[in-house]
Amino acid sequence: MNFLAHAFLSGGSEVAILGSLMGDFVKGPLDGRHGPALSAALALHRQIDMYTDAHPTVGISRSRISPPRRRFAGILVDLFYDHFLARHWDDYSPVPLKQFTARVYGILSAYGDKLPGRLAQIAPRMAQSDWLASYGDLDAVDVAVDRLAQRLTRGDRLFGAADELGSNYAALEADFRAFFPDVIGFASARAAQSGE
Repeated sequence: MNFLAHAFLSGGSEVAILGSLMGDFVKGPLDGRHGPALSAALALHRQIDMYTDAHPTVGISRSRISPPRRRFAGILVDLFYDHFLARHWDDYSPVPLKQFTARVYGILSAYGDKLPGRLAQIAPRMAQSDWLASYGDLDAVDVAVDRLAQRLTRGDRLFGAADELGSNYAALEADFRAFFPDVIGFASARAAQSGE
């Protein structure tokens, strides 16, 4: 899952959303230094990632990525699923997408002193260009993929990889529609267990 899906699946409190976005930037054991609520949100992010990685439908989506880019299939599918979530947002949330993303950016700004370095660097650009809502646009997906390519070792194979989405659009969309209710159920159950 990518930023938009993690924020959506977080459970909705400010700290839960914060942890959902920090999850990719906080490494190592969760030893309590972040406090109980934020640690629970970071743990949920990790559990969602593990659930997603093991889900058979997600495996099918990854297999749709062409062999030269298969090494990056997980990253691409996460981003493509955010595209479909943004496109079909109203099917999953009663809160309009722009209202939701504005809240997310407000949380990032309010907790700026808690953000890990890389997230602190990108949060203002994320808000300024409304990255989360823009994922619904194919051109924005292309830009996001190329941004990733610049940051990754041997990421040159990722340049232009948004064409993988165009080439497999209907199949990937069907995969997302089959998978997303499952991960919503999983995240809701986990959040309830942790008291979020």
